Amino acid sequence: MDKDRIEGSAKQMKGAVKEVAGKVIGDKKLEAEGKAEKAAGKVQNAVGGLKDTLRGK
Repeated sequence: MDKDRIEGSAKQMKGAVKEVAGKVIGDKKLEAEGKAEKAAGKVQNAVGGLKDTLRGK
Protein backbone atom coordinates (compact mmCIF):
# COMPACT_ATOMS: atom_id res chain seq x y z
CA MET A 1 0.00 0.00 0.00
CA ASP A 2 1.34 3.40 -0.99
CA LYS A 3 2.07 5.96 1.75
CA ASP A 4 -0.21 8.45 -0.05
CA ARG A 5 -3.15 6.12 0.55
CA ILE A 6 -2.36 5.92 4.26
CA GLU A 7 -1.86 9.68 4.62
CA GLY A 8 -4.94 10.38 2.51
CA SER A 9 -7.11 8.16 4.67
CA ALA A 10 -5.79 9.88 7.79
CA LYS A 11 -6.59 13.30 6.31
CA GLN A 12 -10.09 12.14 5.44
CA MET A 13 -10.72 10.98 9.00
CA LYS A 14 -9.26 14.16 10.50
CA GLY A 15 -11.36 16.26 8.13
CA ALA A 16 -14.51 14.37 9.02
CA VAL A 17 -13.88 14.95 12.73
CA LYS A 18 -13.32 18.67 12.13
CA GLU A 19 -16.45 18.89 10.01
CA VAL A 20 -18.63 17.24 12.64
CA ALA A 21 -17.08 19.32 15.44
CA GLY A 22 -17.75 22.47 13.45
CA LYS A 23 -21.39 21.48 12.95
CA VAL A 24 -21.85 20.61 16.62
CA ILE A 25 -20.40 23.86 17.97
CA GLY A 26 -21.74 26.00 15.12
CA ASP A 27 -18.31 27.01 13.81
CA LYS A 28 -18.70 27.41 10.05
CA LYS A 29 -14.96 28.01 9.55
CA LEU A 30 -14.02 24.75 11.29
CA GLU A 31 -16.70 22.92 9.33
CA ALA A 32 -15.36 24.31 6.04
CA GLU A 33 -11.78 23.40 7.00
CA GLY A 34 -12.96 19.86 7.71
CA LYS A 35 -14.69 19.57 4.35
CA ALA A 36 -11.61 20.87 2.54
CA GLU A 37 -9.28 18.52 4.43
CA LYS A 38 -11.58 15.59 3.73
CA ALA A 39 -11.58 16.41 0.02
CA ALA A 40 -7.78 16.72 -0.02
CA GLY A 41 -7.55 13.35 1.70
CA LYS A 42 -9.75 11.75 -0.95
CA VAL A 43 -7.54 13.12 -3.71
CA GLN A 44 -4.36 11.95 -1.98
CA ASN A 45 -5.89 8.53 -1.41
CA ALA A 46 -6.83 8.32 -5.09
CA VAL A 47 -3.28 9.26 -6.13
CA GLY A 48 -1.94 6.51 -3.89
CA GLY A 49 -4.38 4.05 -5.41
CA LEU A 50 -3.24 5.02 -8.88
CA LYS A 51 0.40 4.52 -7.87
CA ASP A 52 -0.46 1.08 -6.49
CA THR A 53 -2.24 0.19 -9.73
CA LEU A 54 0.71 1.30 -11.82
CA ARG A 55 3.04 -0.81 -9.66
CA GLY A 56 0.73 -3.80 -10.08
CA LYS A 57 -0.28 -4.13 -6.43
